[in-house]
Amino acid sequence: MRVTTADFIKNYGTLADKALAEPVTITKNGRDRLVVMSASEYERLLRRDRRVVLAEELSGEELALIAQAEVPPGYEHLDAELADWKF
Repeated sequence: MRVTTADFIKNYGTLADKALAEPVTITKNGRDRLVVMSASEYERLLRRDRRVVLAEELSGEELALIAQAEVPPGYEHLDAELADWKF
């Protein structure tokens, strides 16, 4: 759902409730400016952030899981991107 800043201010209660079910994009001068969403959805998105670690910091269990991982069907075309890499 997209609304102007003015509409959001006028209808804050209703639109804030709507944002509990789906993100509400607030526009200014026709451009997306803000997105209002539920706190639980925001927390879910934060949990999806990737954790960056050095290879040396991985546990033996994590290394074993990586070694066992398989590429899902349909992604074989990505192998070509690794063709020129020297491992």
